[in-house]
Amino acid sequence: MDTQQPLSLLGGLTPEQFMRRHWHKKPLLVRQAIPNFKPPVLRSEMFALAAEEAVESRLVQQVKGAWKLRHGPFARRSLPAMTQREWTLLVQGVDLHNDAVHQLMQQFRFVPEARLDDLMISYATDGGGVGPHFDSYDVFLLQAHGRRRWRIGRQKDLSLKDGIPLKILADFEPEEEFVLEPGDMLYLPPRYAHDGIAEGECMTYSIGFRSPARAELAQELLVRLSEDAADDEQVQMYRDPKQEAVSEPGAIPASLQGFAQAALQRALAQPLALERALGEYLTEPKPNVWFDAQGSGGMMEAVRLDRRTRMMYDAHHVFINGESYRAAGKDATLMRRLANQRYLSAKDLARASDDALELISTWCDDGWAQPCADIDLAP
Repeated sequence: MDTQQPLSLLGGLTPEQFMRRHWHKKPLLVRQAIPNFKPPVLRSEMFALAAEEAVESRLVQQVKGAWKLRHGPFARRSLPAMTQREWTLLVQGVDLHNDAVHQLMQQFRFVPEARLDDLMISYATDGGGVGPHFDSYDVFLLQAHGRRRWRIGRQKDLSLKDGIPLKILADFEPEEEFVLEPGDMLYLPPRYAHDGIAEGECMTYSIGFRSPARAELAQELLVRLSEDAADDEQVQMYRDPKQEAVSEPGAIPASLQGFAQAALQRALAQPLALERALGEYLTEPKPNVWFDAQGSGGMMEAVRLDRRTRMMYDAHHVFINGESYRAAGKDATLMRRLANQRYLSAKDLARASDDALELISTWCDDGWAQPCADIDLAP
């Protein structure tokens, strides 16, 4: 993506300008970010997704002033009538199930793939919403159908109401108010309080971004590093030939503490161990994702990644769906192109080595990629 090219999606700002001025800093309202926008998922299709076991969905209702939350799946008959006010159906990860929604998300890849999470659709009847709240991550709120009134504010008091199943701010203080119509979009940085209320039937697309907590990231990386440590061929057992007799056997020996510290330092000292663990974690598919093995069918004219595939790279590796590969030279350039464009043309494949072609063919066999018609994207 050309980060110097002004985008209507960003109100005429270039991606570089948006990231410098707004990302993690302040909101941006864009009227007609996508002119004449037509939602790629109809209401009936959204309801059908909410009925599937593999799709995360939630139903939020206000009943006689009280908030209620239910988790899916939801059969259509279990949803409230569309004539009933103040209910919202939320369907998470729609980009994993719909090619058009997946393509819509590609417009936001001026942000690193490692940060891009998923697209959630919120359907609401008149007066529906999920209450004033804040998110811990950046979000783009794209109005897809109908109208929604947003009130937003820089909230200092982030205390929540007690005794309800939703994280609703106890003392919301809005500073600005906007009504969004189809094609309009509102960007909000993390922890920016907001409350969206449907004015009639409406549908909103939320493009969210991953923001792992430090403790969560440390836990995931340590688990992966421990798996690598288990494969260490240089098995070294703890030994204490100079251990003296003790009168306080409950005390942990300092020498054993030192041995444990050295074990961790050894795991972290392995070449590129931390980088490899991070890349594998960031590309790990979500728990509800599985792939259908298809096969490459022999010669490939061109190839594209499956919409559910996560692929990234660093200076030494290529990562795909939780697996890592060392890469260098022309093959590394090719694989990085695939990660960036999610597509390789016939011209690209003609430059690939036999090893790279065999690897791509394996990914096709696993359903991570698919052969497709050739569209040469090379400059």
